[in-house]
Amino acid sequence: MRRMLSPAASPITRRTFLTASTAGIAGMTFGRPSAATGSEGRGPATARSTILFFLCGGASHLDTWDMKPEAPAEYRGPFQPIETSAPGVRLCEHLPMLARQAHHLAVINSVGGTVNTNDHHAGYYYNLTGHEPDGTFRTLGNNRTPFPDDWPFMGSVVASRTPKHPDLPGAITLPHQPSRKPYTRPGQFSARLGVEHDPLYVMGDVEEPLAFHAPALVLEGDVTAARLAERRELLGAIDVARRDFEQYGAVHRWGRQQERAYSLLVSSKTTEAFDVSREPPVLRERYGETVNGMSLLLARRLVEAGVPFVTVFWKENEKLKNQCKSAGGWDTHGNNFDCLKEHLLPEFDRGFSALIEDLTDRGLLDQTLLLVTSEMGRKPKIGDPRSGGVSGAGRDHWTHCLTDLLVGGGVRGGQTYGASDRFGEYPDDRPVTPADVTKTVYHAMGVHDLEARDREGRPYNLLAEGKPILELF
Repeated sequence: MRRMLSPAASPITRRTFLTASTAGIAGMTFGRPSAATGSEGRGPATARSTILFFLCGGASHLDTWDMKPEAPAEYRGPFQPIETSAPGVRLCEHLPMLARQAHHLAVINSVGGTVNTNDHHAGYYYNLTGHEPDGTFRTLGNNRTPFPDDWPFMGSVVASRTPKHPDLPGAITLPHQPSRKPYTRPGQFSARLGVEHDPLYVMGDVEEPLAFHAPALVLEGDVTAARLAERRELLGAIDVARRDFEQYGAVHRWGRQQERAYSLLVSSKTTEAFDVSREPPVLRERYGETVNGMSLLLARRLVEAGVPFVTVFWKENEKLKNQCKSAGGWDTHGNNFDCLKEHLLPEFDRGFSALIEDLTDRGLLDQTLLLVTSEMGRKPKIGDPRSGGVSGAGRDHWTHCLTDLLVGGGVRGGQTYGASDRFGEYPDDRPVTPADVTKTVYHAMGVHDLEARDREGRPYNLLAEGKPILELF
């Protein structure tokens, strides 16, 4: 079995320090948190950590947790709802393990995430930041990659407002960075908030699901922790001299990057936290030994270690891309029902139900908020022209309505909040937006100070829109 964070073969470089917090993508502007301003629903934190499970591609709400068995056949599809451990909460028949955990679920069936492009980039941005995408998403399309002045990822906001962990970053993302370059999805970085709050990316592999690694956290060649300390002293002397000549924000950002990278590189606890092979085989089997199942197990290890925000982006399996007319994930343009039944739903069902069960058994569920979301739902009327229409049995993009799941962290389980219309096309009862959901995460984490300052020192609110959904708690 390959051990993660194993030594490589070349000396440590400035690039290693930079990539330790993905500075190459998001570290170009420099918001600084400041004291107090408020948000609605001020109160003590009910959660110490959040795990965001993002179903990349756009999960079909109609075939999972917002089923419409009374709708016409061209909308409802072949799946049937089943009873669960919570009266009134119904789930798809292909989620039997999650059905037994439904007394922990809050199912929000009225999320209106409409974006003017109805596409992935804008959907990611809206659901990860709480901010509606601006006009550049329409004009640039798939070329609308992350901008340095974007609104920050909710995980970066939480990380910036919670006490610093002694060994690990405040936000960690795994097992990949969506999507393949150059089409990196916007919304997953700290952007204007400041590069020091970027998530650390820990990479996983579909073929080797136990092998997680953070490439930027490898001590390379003959560099030991002691030698790194010596080099750090030299770098410090050089930087002191350089600061006499360069009084710019970039120098200070580089200093923060050095501190973060150094603490991560020399900490044995970093390596231990990422090592899922330490978990009992029976528990790994319960989660399912896939890259997504093991990512959820790793997320549990990280919140157990005290990391405030962990994101698991569902990693696509390229072997499915032709079958599902997608990248191998939840973007089921074709063969929607077989792809869900045979692949996506069983893997999700096993992994996510195991996470709830595991956190409950360890007494961690009340202090850990779980959020399941996606960049969009799927079009209620079956048939995508790109996959043969009705005969292709696919569902196209649909940002106008999706379902989010919340578990733990003070949220009352066994409830359904809101409803979509009879076809599942639009929110109908108690509509909410991604801004409301994001504010709900902040409320659970006790994040009420949302004031930051731009590079000129002017204050601004990190998310003025939305209100926490207090009825869930």
